[in-house]
Amino acid sequence: MPAVVVAAARARIEVFQGAVVRLLRYGAAMANFVLVAGARLGAWAWDEVVPYLRAAGHGAYPLTLSGLAEKRGVPAGQQAHVRDIVGEVEGQDLHDVVLVGHSYSGIPVGQAAERIGDRLAHVVFVDSSIPANGEAFVSAWPDGGAMVKASIAENGGLWPLVPAARFDGHGLSNEQIARIMGGSTPHPGATLTEPAVLARPLGELSATYIQCLLAGDELSDEVAQLLTSNHWRLVEMDTGHWPMFSQPCELAQILLDAAGE
Repeated sequence: MPAVVVAAARARIEVFQGAVVRLLRYGAAMANFVLVAGARLGAWAWDEVVPYLRAAGHGAYPLTLSGLAEKRGVPAGQQAHVRDIVGEVEGQDLHDVVLVGHSYSGIPVGQAAERIGDRLAHVVFVDSSIPANGEAFVSAWPDGGAMVKASIAENGGLWPLVPAARFDGHGLSNEQIARIMGGSTPHPGATLTEPAVLARPLGELSATYIQCLLAGDELSDEVAQLLTSNHWRLVEMDTGHWPMFSQPCELAQILLDAAGE
């Protein structure tokens, strides 16, 4: 982690300590967070969130999915990403697990949640897609994913990087945008076009959905329906689609609150 990032995180943790102390005082159970960032990103995307979770005494396990970041070139379909998440939980022998899926990764996280049994405590979907049995990530796109599929076909099976302008209006500094762009890798296309496999309704999960308002203030019909479940709750953040960069402290506090549910 760059020194400037470490320094910034430490400075924010000093402010954050009051919230951490309050959480511990009321006896919240310790959790193990498995953090999965969205398309094109890796474990590094959580670098500014992890220190807050660990400062509160929790385990934090940022995960890079196959084909991305340091795992670039590893063949991957959507079920490989589900196995990555399940494998992290089981390989580390984690319990009281809070799975966190951002953007695309809500799709494999939602599937992995039902496959780790009683190891699971809660799921947090961070401005994410959610899986539907038999449906692909691109199924919800207005054109049924035609443009994404064409782009994947034109780029050797990979979903290419986006231009820096894509991050405008999301509460990110130029430095943060440069960091995201510099760390991103093209995304394995098969993970976006293969269907999800669910054995039971998502509404049965204990879950928090984080809506990032600068990315749009309307929920999808699917998420709105899930929020009618007694097991789901909505939290809004006044930031853009990448809150782990734009508001890491605030995001960490929401995750800590979710762990206490």
